[in-house]
Parts: sequence; structure tokens; C-alpha cells
Amino acid sequence: MDNLGQLGFSEAQGDLMEVAKRFCREQSPMQKVRALMEDDLGHDPDVWDEMAALGWLSIAIPEAYEGAGLGVAEIVPIMEQMGRYFLAGPFFSTSLAAQAILVGGTEAQKQDYLPKIAGGSVATLALSEQSGNWDLTAITARASHTDQGLALSGEKFFVRDAAAANWIIASVLVDDKPALVLIAKDDLPKDALRREVIIDETKRSFALTLDGITVPKSALLDMAQAEAALAHIHLCANLLSTAEICGGTQNVIDYTLDYLRTRKQFGRTIGSYQALKHPSVDAYTGYERARSLLYSAAHSFNEQGTGEIATRMAKAQADKAYAYAADRAIQFHGGFGFTYECDAQLYRRSAIWHASQYGDAAYHRKKLADLIL
Repeated sequence: MDNLGQLGFSEAQGDLMEVAKRFCREQSPMQKVRALMEDDLGHDPDVWDEMAALGWLSIAIPEAYEGAGLGVAEIVPIMEQMGRYFLAGPFFSTSLAAQAILVGGTEAQKQDYLPKIAGGSVATLALSEQSGNWDLTAITARASHTDQGLALSGEKFFVRDAAAANWIIASVLVDDKPALVLIAKDDLPKDALRREVIIDETKRSFALTLDGITVPKSALLDMAQAEAALAHIHLCANLLSTAEICGGTQNVIDYTLDYLRTRKQFGRTIGSYQALKHPSVDAYTGYERARSLLYSAAHSFNEQGTGEIATRMAKAQADKAYAYAADRAIQFHGGFGFTYECDAQLYRRSAIWHASQYGDAAYHRKKLADLIL
């Protein structure tokens, strides 16, 4: 299942995929995944340090800021393998935070923060609000000018890996205009973060109360680039989520097929029954469509217009494929599939989580209609 057509698949992506596959398989066996689900931090700091040493955090950061000078497309194969093996950690959130600074930050902020992120410092984004609106410019949180700097107010939700982050980049309104501000870990009051209970227990998510937080005015990113940065973040998040989804879809299909080949009923392996063969083929073809669209989107990501269309197409297909494959895995495992001990439900939980973040399939299809028609 590792064959991939040449459409938009670079040599660099291939090399990164092979390294990431070995690393994630070795560092994230299922027993460790389940152990980390019970851990407060939710990931292994030593594994994070190894990822930083491999240079993964620097991939999409320009050389001028001590990065590797590649692009978001080269992060895709890494995210795919992380999704395949449920490798926990703040890679997704830190990668998005780096893109926010790269597109929306001042030159001084880029010089200050991007080398630190490239070296392994954790950062994250606080963009979601009570409304759950996937339009990142639908902001109600505010920043008001004071003598001390910018006084923040409001609340943010689904702030990934906030407890591990050195900086949180939050979206706020400044003079009724969208803006992004950098909040240092030391600027957070004691009770500013509240861990959220989310369906995907392999991840860590927090609510962030902005009330009582004041940041220096130098923490404000370039307001002239705020909307462009939010649009870029939105597409990056969907591209990388699609990669993670494709990895998860591949593994849940493999997991299901292994079961179908070994479980016997009425003297036959259950995989020999047509009623199970056909849905398995449907799951696989859905996965292949999603993965083809993923690497097409990665290839055209920086092309204006085309990149957005390709990314939304990929996310819409991937959401559908993951949900279907995970549903079939639960169904084929019978009563055991509905228990917490069955790994099939971990994939279904993951699919639900991804659909809730940055737009589900229906949302992206609607956006595509506006873009294409």
C-alpha cells in the first residue's frame, strides 16, 4: 500500500517519507500510544527532541531564519506517517505557528522566533472561539491599547498542545480589525489554560482565557498581513490534516484486513465473504483517491487559486474516506469493535476530530462550489 504515482511527488518528499515511516513505526507502537493517552503531557519529550534533531521543525522555514528552506509540501509525508502510527506531539501546531510568523510576522519577529522554532521550541495557535466558526476572521476576542501594552480579553478553544508551548499566537480584534498576537508562556496567568475533554485522546487541547493577559506592543504581528496569514494558516492546517488523515486511513485499512485474514467464522476466514470484501475495496479506493488528491494539493499548494481548490478537494475526500474506513473497521470487528480495547475506535475518534477542525467535508464542498462555479 506504499505505491504512489509520480504526480506531484518529489524526491525530497520520498526521502522524508521513508525516514518518517521508520521513525514513527519504531517510536509509536500501539501500546505506547495507549500509554500516552493516559499521560498528562500526552507525548514523549525525548521523541520530540529527536524530531528536532532530525531537522523536521526547520523544513518549511527559510534558510535566512536557520531553516532548511523547503516548503509546506515537504511536511506532508511526515504528517502522513504521524497519522499512520498515531505519533503524538506538537509537530502540527508548531509547524502552523511557524507559518503564521513567516507570513504574518514583522521582520524582527521572524528573526527572533523562527530560528527558535527550527531548533525545537514548541509554539501553537489559538484561533477557535465559542461559535466554532471555521472562518478564522470571525473573531470576537479583543486586544485594547493600554500604557502597558495590549490588554487581551475573550476566550479561545481547541488550542493544541498549549501546556507544552513556549508561545501561543492568538487571533484578536485590534481597533475592530483582525490581528495576531504572540503570547509568551510567562505572560499566562496561572489559571489561563483549562484542558478540554476531546474525542481524540491521542491529542491535547486546551481552552485559553485571555482576560487578564497583557502583552507588549512588540508582540503584535504585522496587522497589514493578518488576513493573509489567517488564510494561509487555514489552508496549511487543512493540507497537513489531510496528510494525517490519509496516514490514519491507510493504517485502519491494514488493521482491518489483518483481522479479516485471521478471524474465522463457520469454518472460513471472514475475509472470504463477499459482504466484507466489497466494503473493504470501497474503503481502499476512497483512500487512494484521497491520497492522490493530497499529493496533488501539496504539489500545487503555492499556486494562487489552484492550491486552494486542490487542498479543499483533498480534505473533503479524506474526511469521507477516513470516516468510512474506520466505520467498517468497527463494524467488521463485531461487538468487540465498539469497546475501548479495540483499536478500531481510535481511528474513528481521530476521524471525528479532524472533521471538527478547520472544516468538514460539507464545508469544503460548499467552498469549492463558490470557487469553481
